[in-house]
Amino acid sequence: MATGGSKDFYLRYYIGHKGKFGHEFLEFEVRPDGKLRYVNNSKYKNDTMIRKECCIHKCVIGELQRIIDDSEILKEDDKLWPAPDRVGRQELEIVMDNQHISFSTSKIGSLVDVNQSKDPEGLRGFYYLVQDIKCLIFSLIGLHFKIKPI
Repeated sequence: MATGGSKDFYLRYYIGHKGKFGHEFLEFEVRPDGKLRYVNNSKYKNDTMIRKECCIHKCVIGELQRIIDDSEILKEDDKLWPAPDRVGRQELEIVMDNQHISFSTSKIGSLVDVNQSKDPEGLRGFYYLVQDIKCLIFSLIGLHFKIKPI
């Protein structure tokens, strides 16, 4: 089990589509040096691209590693998952414990989509892992860039 933020850790998540407002996407990555990079490109109502960068402590990287390790996602394969389509795509790339995995699938609307897939158990693990990681990353970004402290 990885702990304390090993130097070979890298995480990248992307979800996006090309539609009537152009290329809209959300992407974040955690680099081995602790840099967290977040980008949200929404053209809805002429919104602008949001870019945020901050550094996170090795303890936070260790927690991300624990979440990933507990999910057992490194044992999964995306070959039976729905392929990216016109609705959109999501990608998850992880480098951890001398393993490098990269998943690519379509956007998942709900657990109904997961249960109707050819690999519901594997896709369910991916679905919940992504929710957990997004929750942590959004909390970190929200706390770090909060204009008025609590």
